[in-house]
Amino acid sequence: MTHTPPRPHTLSVLAPLPLSGAYDYLVPDGPGGITLKAGDFVTIPLGKREISGVVWGPGKGGVEAGKLKPVTAPLDAPPLSGESMRFVEWVAAYTLHPLGAVLKMVMSCPDALMPPKPIAAYALNPQPPDIRITEARRRVLEVLAEGPARPAAELARAAAVGTSVVKGLAEAGVLISVNLEPPSPPAPDPALAGPELSPAQAAAAADLKGKAKTGGFSVTLLDGVPGAGKTEVYFEAVAKTLEKGRQALVLLPEIALSAQWLTRFAARFGAEPALWHSDLTPANRRKTWRRVAEGRAKVVVGARSALFLPFPGLGLVVVDEEHDASYKQEDGVIYNARDMAVVRARIGQIPIVLASATPSLETVVNADGGRYQILHLPDRHGGAVMPRVRAIDMRAQELQTGQWLSGELRAEMAQTFQEGGQVMLFLNRRGYAPLTLCRTCGHRMQCPNCAAWLVEHRRARRLQCHHCGYGLRPPKQCPSCEAEDSFAACGPGVERLAEEAAEAFPGARTVIASSDAIQGPAAAAALVEKIENHEVDLVIGTQIIAKGYHFPLLTLVGVIDADLGLAGGDLRAAEKTYQLLYQVAGRAGRAERPGQVLLQTFMPEHPVMKALVSGERKRFLKAESAMREQARMPPFGRLAALIVSGPDERAVEAAPVDADAHRLVVFEGGFDHRAELA
Repeated sequence: MTHTPPRPHTLSVLAPLPLSGAYDYLVPDGPGGITLKAGDFVTIPLGKREISGVVWGPGKGGVEAGKLKPVTAPLDAPPLSGESMRFVEWVAAYTLHPLGAVLKMVMSCPDALMPPKPIAAYALNPQPPDIRITEARRRVLEVLAEGPARPAAELARAAAVGTSVVKGLAEAGVLISVNLEPPSPPAPDPALAGPELSPAQAAAAADLKGKAKTGGFSVTLLDGVPGAGKTEVYFEAVAKTLEKGRQALVLLPEIALSAQWLTRFAARFGAEPALWHSDLTPANRRKTWRRVAEGRAKVVVGARSALFLPFPGLGLVVVDEEHDASYKQEDGVIYNARDMAVVRARIGQIPIVLASATPSLETVVNADGGRYQILHLPDRHGGAVMPRVRAIDMRAQELQTGQWLSGELRAEMAQTFQEGGQVMLFLNRRGYAPLTLCRTCGHRMQCPNCAAWLVEHRRARRLQCHHCGYGLRPPKQCPSCEAEDSFAACGPGVERLAEEAAEAFPGARTVIASSDAIQGPAAAAALVEKIENHEVDLVIGTQIIAKGYHFPLLTLVGVIDADLGLAGGDLRAAEKTYQLLYQVAGRAGRAERPGQVLLQTFMPEHPVMKALVSGERKRFLKAESAMREQARMPPFGRLAALIVSGPDERAVEAAPVDADAHRLVVFEGGFDHRAELA
């Protein structure tokens, strides 16, 4: 009687590559074999190289065992949780991207899959040899006698000796070498008392704390005016989550520019949160990823990519400034982190908080439909009042060529400076001028890659495309008519506005706040400190200065071109413009001094301008919602983009759209968290 040999044990392993699914691998049996389960990180052979992957489940079969390769080895890293694996599958299915491409966002730091190297240190030998003890050696021995083992450099500093003295004691056998685990930063303490909350804040905080305590999936919109103290409210939910021993994730749209938020967090919890954003060094990314995976990072604050960190015990998600367009990933795997955060919370059956002073229409519709709960904070904290908003009709202004500040705005700026206040001028255009053209022939300097106008950055002496990054030095001659020195700057950017302000107010201490001038957390923190210390009188900035900053002396905000965002074919143009200008206006008068906002506009009759002046947000949203619903636009319908690409432009333009074109569709809008989870 013949016996059929048993089929070798196989597992399905998913690699962080743009692959549609996992591949089967053999698992060695018997002595020396390895035990693996779903979620384990392993190394596998793929072609001629070895890569890391995740065990996704049992083998799928369909391939002869003799053709399968074995798993190389398990990795010493905490396994990926079942919740994270389901999240990867859901995002891949929803966004129509390969499963491996989504996993790559989770495995964004491959080096973290290896345990951190121990720190070499020295301790006293319990049975030291008898050697001559000099004064320097005695100081080293006294330091170690009074404390724990230390690395050589640290021990030498504490004893005020050179490292050669430490190494000499080790070679003589007086000190022994030991390995120390890398130290963990202090954990946030939920028991510390927070600031005193207003009645409205306390009621909202009690609601969120109750949800954090009981768990279960819920979505809460924390809707409060700028300065209402939304951050302090959701901090209470974070504290309750920490009390339960769970992890909390806070998403911010501009984490690298959130120095004030981090200061407030440290004051509330006595320690810094774990940070996750693109400006982290590779070493810090590796440490943070590992701490999150091991559950040692209890609170993580980060940009949209932090949503894909391997949390083993996530208990709360907060999306601050939930309306912000920065939450949308535009390349690679295209997703909106706000919407995917709701999905992540539902998969984990945990509460999520969406905080904003200007919630997106999608969120408002979900709240009106009863799918999200709303908590209102209608007043500013500490007795501060909302600023008075006025529109300046630029059609009635008589400005000289090259001037952009109206007479009324100039007068208010002068009065504010005289009273010791600060002024913010908002213009959402980087650089000096958005367009450069030839006076002789009218040629416009254009990007050769994406056909956008090149923006002049006069301080850097460059013409730059803000879409693809292409740049060049301003040419001496026009490339079309070869006229020399014939280029003219058309329209204002923040640099040109600063030039005009310097002529009008030569004594004002001025800074430009744009992504060109503020690069990284250190620069942002330095700028915030200067403004807070009143080392700055005038702030001229783009949209990055509109997000959550609190400057007590800032009492006047001037919007130079309030109509700027209303142009173009974006269906959300009016909504985005309202949100941005409302957030900018919210920077004024956040303390004892009342604030005012002046909107320079050529369309004071536009619904956005009227809503900002009157403060009637509900009426504006109702009208915007009715218009979208009538046209079946998001969030009441879906838009599809059919993308045809190829190396031959003529062939692409001539390509017919056939019945299979639906495979190229990318859906936008209409997100509903009730969608069935895979």
